[in-house]
Amino acid sequence: MLQNLEPKQIWNNFSNLNAVPRASKKETAVIAFMVEFGKKLNLPVYQDEVGNVIIKKPASHGMENMPIVCLQSHLDMVHQKNNDTVFDFATEGIKMYIDGDWVKAEGTTLGADNGIGVATIMALLESTDIKHPALEALFTIDEETGMTGALALKGGLLDATYMLNLDTEEDNELTIGCAGGIDVTGTGEFALQAAPANTGMYKITINGLTGGHSGIDIHKGRGNANKLMNRFLWNANNKFKINISSVDGGSLRNAIPRESIAVVAIDHDQTVDFEKYLNNYELELKHEYQFTDAALNCKFEKLSSSEMVMEYDFQTKLLQSIYTIPNGIFRMDSNIAGLVQTSNNLARVEVKAGKYSIQCLTRSSVNTEKIDLANMIQSSFNLLGANIKFGGDYPGWLPNPNSVLVKTMVDKYKWLHNSEMPLVNACHAGLECGILGTNYPTMQMISFGPTIHGAHSPDEKVCISSVQKFWKYLLAVLSDLK
Repeated sequence: MLQNLEPKQIWNNFSNLNAVPRASKKETAVIAFMVEFGKKLNLPVYQDEVGNVIIKKPASHGMENMPIVCLQSHLDMVHQKNNDTVFDFATEGIKMYIDGDWVKAEGTTLGADNGIGVATIMALLESTDIKHPALEALFTIDEETGMTGALALKGGLLDATYMLNLDTEEDNELTIGCAGGIDVTGTGEFALQAAPANTGMYKITINGLTGGHSGIDIHKGRGNANKLMNRFLWNANNKFKINISSVDGGSLRNAIPRESIAVVAIDHDQTVDFEKYLNNYELELKHEYQFTDAALNCKFEKLSSSEMVMEYDFQTKLLQSIYTIPNGIFRMDSNIAGLVQTSNNLARVEVKAGKYSIQCLTRSSVNTEKIDLANMIQSSFNLLGANIKFGGDYPGWLPNPNSVLVKTMVDKYKWLHNSEMPLVNACHAGLECGILGTNYPTMQMISFGPTIHGAHSPDEKVCISSVQKFWKYLLAVLSDLK
């Protein structure tokens, strides 16, 4: 069905791409797919040591003297699915369908982030009738979980004057700057003991949250399942002196956690009050998050078997530590209205079998503030005596609103849309432009793309008419870059 959509060049390539597994750090198949694609076109193909792929295409006749343009997108996608969706990302292609003006996936992420960008570049590479300057197509790996592809890309491989990053998700926006980020992780071990006598086991589930992109959506006030579960456990511990066996919440650092599951022991004499408290907690959360997470729910299930639980003093420290970890907006930008400057996503909490791991992604467009917030989180981990690791540190991208590229892109947008001004802004997400610019400091860069909603969640969808608008705009820009 998608192959009947216009522009066919993009949708055909997107369909082919979405048949290939391409999780971050597991891109072997999609790298081979892209290398083979370039070779079939008889174009020069280069694969670097980490797996980034570069395909170069000569200019159309008469456009040889125009500046070289690099088109850049990332090959990996976020793998997320609903808890009731049966799907194996490692072996199955994304199952897509059309819903009005949108393309969606059946219970999983769609991969439009950044698959539509990749498919668009593929369409240009295989075209025989589109006028364009010399093109350098850069397909990076592992953008979603560390940007290690961009970080490893060496200087001297690209000759372009301009880079068009196709990873912005509103079709009226031109992104000219972004936040940097750093991963903060606390790990450790704890003592286990048998559940106290006269206790029963409960499985507590908080799910149905909206989730989303931990950069683009962080300002929308959506619930974080890890924070909401910890809030419940902290209060239940004070009221009932529960014993925690395990906690499993969230998945990826760059996705706002949508689900969390905990297994706890509770004294048989307190089960009625405990169940009543959980039901009241659900009502409390539904009221607080009625406009952002309408499908939120809390449920419990009695377990027949008994499980080992964590030592109680450590349990208290764990709950206190997680409670103190900042989540969401830390500071807004004082110069650009509506832009988040610094934030943290409490992305993953895993407590099981005597070991724990707590993972955060801290973002900021101000590097010193990013490090300050990371140090604050480190202090929370110190309450546990955790092993603390900083990783995946990448720079932000400093806006240059006066560049030739920005002026050209704005003028071309106004020409196509009856003098309507695009929104020229910076974003709180992590784009690869800042990293790539460290080895290509003279290359002018901009990011744009079609409208994609719900990235990094099973609600992800891409607007069909917006892809058409984006394609027309891109072709107009390529015909007129000086």
